[in-house]
Amino acid sequence: MADWIPDLARSDKPRYLAIADLIGEDIRAGRLAIGDRLPPQRKLAAKLDIDFTTVARGYVEAQKRGLVESRVGQGTFVTGTPRPKTRTARAPKPGTVDLSMNLPPEPDDPALIERMQEGLAEVARDLVALLRYQGFGGTVADKDAASSWLGRRALVPAQERIFVTPGAHPALLGIFGLLARPGDVILCEAITYPGVRAIAAQLGIKLVGLAMDLDGIDPDAFASACREMSPKALYLNPTLQNPTTLTIPEERREAIAKVARRFGVPIVEDDAYGFVPPHGPPPLAAIAPDLTWHIAGLAKCIGAGLRAAYVVAPEARAGYPFASALRTANVMASPLTTALATRWIEDGTADTLLRFIRSETAARQALASEILPAGSFRADPLSFNLWIELPAPWTRSAFVGHMRSTGIGVVASDAFTVAGPAIEAVRVCLGGPATRAQIRSALDFMAHALEESPEVVSAVM
Repeated sequence: MADWIPDLARSDKPRYLAIADLIGEDIRAGRLAIGDRLPPQRKLAAKLDIDFTTVARGYVEAQKRGLVESRVGQGTFVTGTPRPKTRTARAPKPGTVDLSMNLPPEPDDPALIERMQEGLAEVARDLVALLRYQGFGGTVADKDAASSWLGRRALVPAQERIFVTPGAHPALLGIFGLLARPGDVILCEAITYPGVRAIAAQLGIKLVGLAMDLDGIDPDAFASACREMSPKALYLNPTLQNPTTLTIPEERREAIAKVARRFGVPIVEDDAYGFVPPHGPPPLAAIAPDLTWHIAGLAKCIGAGLRAAYVVAPEARAGYPFASALRTANVMASPLTTALATRWIEDGTADTLLRFIRSETAARQALASEILPAGSFRADPLSFNLWIELPAPWTRSAFVGHMRSTGIGVVASDAFTVAGPAIEAVRVCLGGPATRAQIRSALDFMAHALEESPEVVSAVM
């Protein structure tokens, strides 16, 4: 019943608990019947003159008790009886935690989740139209949202240079295929994102890793490789790099751009994490816009399942063959996914999610600093992962096996290494569906291993 208004004066409990209690009482008294729809949370909050989040918490509490259920795009309905538990992939099994996937933390705030669902409900109102084929590259509204989002990174490209794509991977595949042919060389970091290694291998492109220091690739090594190998492009993941977590400072970015300009080498900038730092250095696409293909994926700054990326071409003319390549492989970005991204950017939900990701990531990094031995890992306060260079006599295979034996998944350095032998290191991820409690438990176990030798921990087990 859409006009249901609980009398909160009947309870001295916190208001959110009172709302859940009164739903139960009114079901038992017959004032609410199974199937009744409760008022939308914002409307009820306005009628009660209380904060929206209080009502949201009350509805969540009632759902925990099996009194109501929330249906995306429809509202909250009375069930009256607890529903049987269903299996979900949201949380790892007790005693296990997957720290192998570099995902942003998942929101658990009822008010934020409700806001996300409201955006999805609004998008669903035009569902039939969103199931049709649409032109490649995004509608005017989608490009307007992309322009607004890119503006947070000081990028103001003309719309004809912006393309809405079905994710960073298809974008990289299209750009690499456009710039290089089988046997050609593309340069990258010596330790780099494994997805780009797979893309280069699929296209038959030779990926060559450049020497790095704590500021990123060495410009002199880049210049030498340009003279010796005539590379077709330079690929970089310059902010919160996966897996080392380093961010290339502005001065080094300018030096890299200067070398690229001298040798006429296009830059492919995978800015997956660029939106996470609130005041990061300018993207390479702002320093050398005429040389840079900029890829702004949404998976790391909003949610891993939101497979969409905004691509900025160095010039409008370069966008035509790029659009043709992606259209051949993907036809178009999913209109439903794109519409949701556009909605969340327009109504501020994307910014709220980004603020949550920053806050929760910082809290998880603080846990790592508290628990792991000082100096045992590299990280940034806003990176989703740690890069652990293992102390002797640990080897990466022994450490990964030791973690896996207790259900903790981490990734060895082999997956990221392009140049030279893989070092004894692992990537440990702190995001995704794992809770802080699960991460704390995993880090406690990891800290014990790092402080002991493989023989000692094996003997204890």
